Amino acid sequence: MREILVTNDDGVHSEGIKTLAAALGHLGNVTTVAPMQEASAIGHALTLRRPLRIETIGPKTYGIDGTPTDCVNLAISHIIKQKPDLIVSGINKGWNLGDDVTYSGTVSGALEGALLGIPAIAVSTQNFHRRNEFEFGPSARAAAIVAEQVLENGIPKFTFLNINVPYGPNKGFRVTVQARRNHITVVDERIDPRGRAYYWIEEGENEWEPHDRSDYQAVRDGYISITPLQPDMTAHDAFDFLEKLPLDAPTPVR
Repeated sequence: MREILVTNDDGVHSEGIKTLAAALGHLGNVTTVAPMQEASAIGHALTLRRPLRIETIGPKTYGIDGTPTDCVNLAISHIIKQKPDLIVSGINKGWNLGDDVTYSGTVSGALEGALLGIPAIAVSTQNFHRRNEFEFGPSARAAAIVAEQVLENGIPKFTFLNINVPYGPNKGFRVTVQARRNHITVVDERIDPRGRAYYWIEEGENEWEPHDRSDYQAVRDGYISITPLQPDMTAHDAFDFLEKLPLDAPTPVR
């Protein structure tokens, strides 16, 4: 029986992770290990400065008081006690498109799988008109379709797949690249009753660059976006630029 690990960043009690685990049940033995609290936008953080605890939530369902990356590692070392055949992270409440993958805890759950040499998938669904309206069913079905193909055919080692699903009827899958955008982070300053300043980091203002094959364009056109990602962040296009710089003589240390 194949072992499938499910995680997320919205928390172990999220409706999205429950729908996802149920949709994958026919493919193997599904174990859910996810944060006890919401851990959105936590990225690829690993908890190193305090102990972690495992709480049994239900059959094959466990909560960790840490990050999605923590969850993957504790699941492998102390819950299922082996590397699973597949890791699926989600269903995230809101898309993870373009540069957002660097912030996303959901994407990082799959990224940790890739780093460990385990096939992995991240799946996210649209927040419809930012009204906190979500359809988890279509995203779960999309994840199950892709998961079945990955289990049967594999994917290149140290690669993972990022799936984004639009709200409402869709036109099927489109293989995409990460979109690019001009990103401005909005930081709101407020004053507390004692007259001291405090700050809220708000959602960024975005202007997406046009690209016919981007993940952003795909979901805007009504397609399910599926983007192959990898941990290797080497900027290969910059090699020629760096090799032309006069870097032979080290700068004297004073």
